[in-house]
Amino acid sequence: MLDFAALLAAALDRDLAPAERFAVAVSGGPDSVALLILAAAAFPGRVTAITVDHGLRAGAATEAAMVAGQCAARGIPHATLRWTGDKPGANLQAAARDARYALMADCCAARGIAVLLTAHHADDQAETLLMRLARGSGSGGLAGIRVRRELGHGIMLVRPLLGVRRQALAAVAAASGWPPVDDPGNRDPRFARTHARRLLAATDWLDAARLAAAAAHLAQAEAALAWTADLAWAGRATSTPDAIDLDAAGLPAELQRRLVVRAIAAIDPSATPRGAAIARLIARLDTGHAATIARVRAHAGPIWRFSRAPPRR
Repeated sequence: MLDFAALLAAALDRDLAPAERFAVAVSGGPDSVALLILAAAAFPGRVTAITVDHGLRAGAATEAAMVAGQCAARGIPHATLRWTGDKPGANLQAAARDARYALMADCCAARGIAVLLTAHHADDQAETLLMRLARGSGSGGLAGIRVRRELGHGIMLVRPLLGVRRQALAAVAAASGWPPVDDPGNRDPRFARTHARRLLAATDWLDAARLAAAAAHLAQAEAALAWTADLAWAGRATSTPDAIDLDAAGLPAELQRRLVVRAIAAIDPSATPRGAAIARLIARLDTGHAATIARVRAHAGPIWRFSRAPPRR
């Protein structure tokens, strides 16, 4: 069996505290079942399973009840959370994902658990890299699924299985005797991930493990870029109560872009401009023209100044 304690410590980049407790997101599919089996074996009595019923499929409540029953039979604490209220008509998957993490983070906080584990694995990472390549993503997107990230309220989301293949997890789930749930969404042709999964399965020279390794290398490069951008910001950005002055002269284009994004966010934290809009703004500044993006006015010159745009009439 996989050395799950070592995988988790590596994902957290720290030693595990004695008696530290963990929550595991369990949909009932083979990946999440395997994660729960591994975690419960490595940390007996220290793991809580969480299932989210989004209310989007007729069988979701039954599946959540099945997970609860399997957990009860194994003496694993379990909570079923439900996403209630109106559901958006557009970007439903993204909204469901955000709601799922918010619900689970709240549940963890209420139970005094600081680490939430999900079962994303190497094949998920490979699919994500292909999807983002197809979208023309930059280095941040091509870094793929992150090993860990803050969810807020002191809760850390951790993915300790990003280096493990789907087949290995399926074997763990099968050996447990837990009949996994089959989510038809995994085969839905409306979703880009379905097509990426089929492409990987049908293309011998696209090796999922190597693609996942490439994403990990890109994540390291992204971390180095972020560190460099912090240094550049410290040396080239000046904040006043009303503006950000930015000396971007001579910087590589990617560092310019990162500093501009940061300056815009400092002036208008609600702004979420996309890459093409940022590129157009920088092009105008480079040619000596002012520009407005979101609620931020950018002024050209040797030093670029970012301030709150005047209200529109």
